[in-house]
Amino acid sequence: MIKSNFSEKRSFRSLGTEIYVEVISESGREEELKKARRDIGEIENLYRAKEDIFSRFKKTSEISLINQTIGKFQKCSSDISRVAGRALFYNKMSGGIYDPRVIGILEKIGYREDFRKTDFSRMEIPENFDRIEKGLNEDLKIEGNEIFFGRRMDFSGIAKGYITDCAAKFLKKKGWINFLVDSGGDIYAAGKNADGDKWRIEIEGIPKEKLMLEISNRGIATSGISRKKWRIKGRKFHHLVNPKNPNEFSYELRTVTVVEKDTENADGRAKVLVLLGKKNGMMFAKKNKIAAIFLDYKGNVFISPEAKKYLAK
Repeated sequence: MIKSNFSEKRSFRSLGTEIYVEVISESGREEELKKARRDIGEIENLYRAKEDIFSRFKKTSEISLINQTIGKFQKCSSDISRVAGRALFYNKMSGGIYDPRVIGILEKIGYREDFRKTDFSRMEIPENFDRIEKGLNEDLKIEGNEIFFGRRMDFSGIAKGYITDCAAKFLKKKGWINFLVDSGGDIYAAGKNADGDKWRIEIEGIPKEKLMLEISNRGIATSGISRKKWRIKGRKFHHLVNPKNPNEFSYELRTVTVVEKDTENADGRAKVLVLLGKKNGMMFAKKNKIAAIFLDYKGNVFISPEAKKYLAK
């Protein structure tokens, strides 16, 4: 077992959350630490660039510009094409519950800009929201380097996991074996930590004395409603909208945490499981062998069989 007390760490804000990057230097040589600092600086630049692609709150972002021209094919970046394809995948695997077209409903319930800057007390809301009936594959089409939006889209539900994986791939390409990238709870943990052990990850809402995860070369993501929930004139809302039943906002589950081969896969599956609810979500996790941990609003924890192998001893 290789132990090292040398690591470079940096935190910065992007994608509306705190980003944390830690790179382990096995030698501790100054030249290697300088390289780590330089590479982490490039990671920060990567996040800024991806935010300019995916942020629906920036009028000049690529997603915002595409959303301004609905109903015809437009050229798009490989990032948009890749994440759009994954959105189609999660929509299909969830039976339509995951849907990037809920952007219109989110705006109607007040979530129109950065969550931290929003004053929901002044909002007015309609009594009902229309269900999204048309299949996503009718409104979202990809042909080569062009994309078609039949309605406006928001890929932020899985973009953070995708960007986390992009950062991890960059560090691997630079030769780093042991590192951690944490995008506000969407995490990729590679190799070992500074003590030469697997990375230990706390689960949001669960005391670390009760339960922690232990992972290496895996992605982990938590989805839930504990951070982004609000009231408008006494009515409760959150950001995870069920397009098949947009007038009901479930408060059964607080969070779902998923461990997968990479962060985007964990991110998408975690959101699907929250939207499915506790009973159906656990059935879905068991059937599809998803490593998932469910936390309900009563503080009860439910662990899928596949997740048990990641529990810290």
